[in-house]
Amino acid sequence: MKFIETVINDVWVQRCFWSLIVCIFSLILYRIIAKFLSSKEKKNSRILSSKKNRTFIRILKNIIGYTIATFTALVVLQIFGVDVSSMLAGVGIASIVIGFALQDAMKDIFRGFEIISDGYYDIGDVIKYGDNVGQVQSISLRTTKIQDINTMNIVSIANRNINQVEIVSGYLYIPIPFPYEVSTENAETVIYDIVRQIIHHDGVNDAKYQGVTALTNSSLNYQIVVTCDPMNQLQIQRDCLRIIITTLEENKIRIPHAQLDIHTKK
Repeated sequence: MKFIETVINDVWVQRCFWSLIVCIFSLILYRIIAKFLSSKEKKNSRILSSKKNRTFIRILKNIIGYTIATFTALVVLQIFGVDVSSMLAGVGIASIVIGFALQDAMKDIFRGFEIISDGYYDIGDVIKYGDNVGQVQSISLRTTKIQDINTMNIVSIANRNINQVEIVSGYLYIPIPFPYEVSTENAETVIYDIVRQIIHHDGVNDAKYQGVTALTNSSLNYQIVVTCDPMNQLQIQRDCLRIIITTLEENKIRIPHAQLDIHTKK
């Protein structure tokens, strides 16, 4: 009994106990708030679109998580006898030094807010960054994570690099080369047949013939535009090219290729 009383009355044991209580309370508080926000995430907002609603709520979760973690750390330090007020007073000087070291991190955070407020892109959008094209999986205060549509790998993009990001549209512009000996009337008849087949292909929303786009050395190029889900663009493009090739073969039209004519002088 005396040992138990000694342990209970020990200052460090009391500090550890109350610190544990504070951490548990903070964790429960965050879980409750996160659960509440998750329920709102699934509902459509009258103010925000469905994608923007999900993105905004996930950013809000990050902010609340950082805030609760910071507050919990300060309370625990106070419990262990650290003069938090004096420490915060010294933060002004230290923040100048830390600010220089964390310039990139601060840029990421500010850019994260810009992404949400200005609507650069939302969760679910397909974006291109360098050689990576993928669907946005999450947006945090510092990074945007996308799933590459080629490799299915998760790629993290620092928010400060937002100016290098392009939003991928659902439009595919596909040129169809015809040899010059095929008349425009016959070529367009074949093209309309190609467009009809593509429209009825799974995953294609629409397809239209746009006209002649280029006069090259070996071919007359016509163009069609196909609309589809950006996530399926690569496969849709492969399928459209197959339809084009097989239709040209059925009509006995050869696909033009670069040729070099050599003339000799006698």
